[in-house]
Amino acid sequence: MNGSTGSTDGIAGSSAVPEGRLRDPIDMAFRHAPSAMIVADREGAIALANHAFSEFTGHAPDSAAGRPWPELLSHGDPARAWALHRSALEGRPRRQSGLSVTGADGASRRVSVESRALPADGDGRPAGVVVVLREPMRDEATLRVVTELRTENSDTVLWTLDLRTGRLDELFGPSPLGRLLAGDARDLEECLARVHRDDIARVRDAMEASHQGRDYEQRFRMFDRNGDERSLHARARFINGDRPRLIGIIDDVTEHVQLIRRLADRRRIEAAQGRQVTDLAAKLVSATTVEEVTGLLTEEFVPIFGGTTAGVMLVEDGKLRSSPAAAEASATVPMIDGRDAADTTYPMGAVVQDRQPRFFENRAEILERFPAVASILPYTSAQAWATVPVFGDRRVALGVWQVAWDQPHHATPDERALMLTLAGLAGQALQRVHRQKAELELADAMQKRMLPPKLPDFAELDISVRYLPARAGWRVCGDFYDVIRLPDRRVGLVVGDVQGHGVEAAAAMGQIRIAFRAYATNQGDPGVVLAETNRLLTETGEIVFATCGYLVLDLDTGEMQAAWAGQPPAIIATPEGYDVWEPETGPPVGVDADSKYPVTTRRLRPGDTLLMCSDGLVESADVAMDDGLDTVGAALRQQSDDVEGAATALAALAPAGRSDDIAILIARLNN
Repeated sequence: MNGSTGSTDGIAGSSAVPEGRLRDPIDMAFRHAPSAMIVADREGAIALANHAFSEFTGHAPDSAAGRPWPELLSHGDPARAWALHRSALEGRPRRQSGLSVTGADGASRRVSVESRALPADGDGRPAGVVVVLREPMRDEATLRVVTELRTENSDTVLWTLDLRTGRLDELFGPSPLGRLLAGDARDLEECLARVHRDDIARVRDAMEASHQGRDYEQRFRMFDRNGDERSLHARARFINGDRPRLIGIIDDVTEHVQLIRRLADRRRIEAAQGRQVTDLAAKLVSATTVEEVTGLLTEEFVPIFGGTTAGVMLVEDGKLRSSPAAAEASATVPMIDGRDAADTTYPMGAVVQDRQPRFFENRAEILERFPAVASILPYTSAQAWATVPVFGDRRVALGVWQVAWDQPHHATPDERALMLTLAGLAGQALQRVHRQKAELELADAMQKRMLPPKLPDFAELDISVRYLPARAGWRVCGDFYDVIRLPDRRVGLVVGDVQGHGVEAAAAMGQIRIAFRAYATNQGDPGVVLAETNRLLTETGEIVFATCGYLVLDLDTGEMQAAWAGQPPAIIATPEGYDVWEPETGPPVGVDADSKYPVTTRRLRPGDTLLMCSDGLVESADVAMDDGLDTVGAALRQQSDDVEGAATALAALAPAGRSDDIAILIARLNN
């Protein structure tokens, strides 16, 4: 093994050796080594090859001598072999698995190739390299096949990182994911440059821990060579030794992460829809008019199902009648409005009769089941329909709710169940509205009977009154007014507010108004009238009290004598301005039987307009009484010459809102 040319005993490049002469022990070891070995010069040309090489490849030593050893490899492996050769000359011995060598018979054989540099010669550079070719062991071959199958059609990279040099390699050659992520880059820093900026610090910290002998695991984002963001899961084991390294797997989990995000988005959307449904259902429960109920069904509920339009038809006297919202939303509604609710040739009539919903995914389906709709379809762009009964107690159909889509649509079981639930709530709301309407009509009639049916006429005095029930659900309330004709050309004016609402308050209001009339006709002093009324209320034993103001006006002199029991101040207005008059007040009547009520006197001049009102007009939780009085005074000034116009304007203005009932009495002394 002296590097000379020629061939002896299957060793390429060896000189002839006299028979019987013992060979150099190193030469003998090389020749009979169990692994295929070659020695190549710096340029890669084969100088020596042993017996195992000849047996493994079928190449005779003479035919192999002088050939660049990387060229013995097949397919695309020569380039990788040259990389091994250069690494060995640079002092970085490497082993590469998964290469193929071409034998003398043209067949390829899988090999693992390892290259190491020979000792340096006189110029300080390695004289060449020793290359060892090993046939994979059966277990190794099996592992390789399984690994290739595992990674061939999956987004996985098997990798190794030399912790000393920072060089990255794939264990069994380039994989599709490896090429997509890094291309030809093998330097760790080149690869880290593609890591998402929000993740790079965490990735580097974990890498530093691996230098201390720890295993590696991180999830991070990285941009591939196409610029697309990918989510990766990297795991590796630390391998100690002369060359400490990490060996591990990188899995592309982008689809998994995206799926989780989509699921999270879906849950957020479903949660938002759930909150929306809850809010809208609450609106149904609190709806007080038919228009509110049908408006919710035709407008606010439709987006939940992705529908285009919706309509509600109500059953009235055996006929289908459209709601105002439905009539505006669809051109086909007038074609159905007024039809017999028992006409089952149309979906709505069929739903009313058997109270079973109908769902049609397309036009063909609705035409197959209800051919009569062929005359209506040309007038609508809808392509799919859901027709649901609106029923109340005892499942009596009150109407039909129909949602339409402008493209074929399959209503899922969840959508169908939700539609039926909402339609049921709507039916309950409609029944409640009908009951409330009947109750309101009764309440209005009762309230009118409690108030004076007709006011007395006075040539010297124009009077206008208004009563406004609260909009907070109570129609029968305790506010009242009265005008009493008194002897000696005097007039008694009363405005009061009984505590509470409902029938009891109205009954108490009637009692107080009757007591006022009885005492006023016998007592000229308004303070005494209030005191007697107060004593009567306290002696009955009923827990009821009221604020009120009672004023006696002399039509000849304009003198006013006022006794107040916790009532808001009066307002006196002219076209030039207004004044807030605050008579001295006592406690509400019904609180203390011994209460006294002082009398305050003021003159009402001809042309002056007097306003007495309950606190519902000028005070609420959101409006202070002083602000309410100022607003009302300014409005009264504008209408001071017309008591009817002033009463109408103040009723419409209602600066404190309509959370409480309101009593208004306006009187103008004529010139």
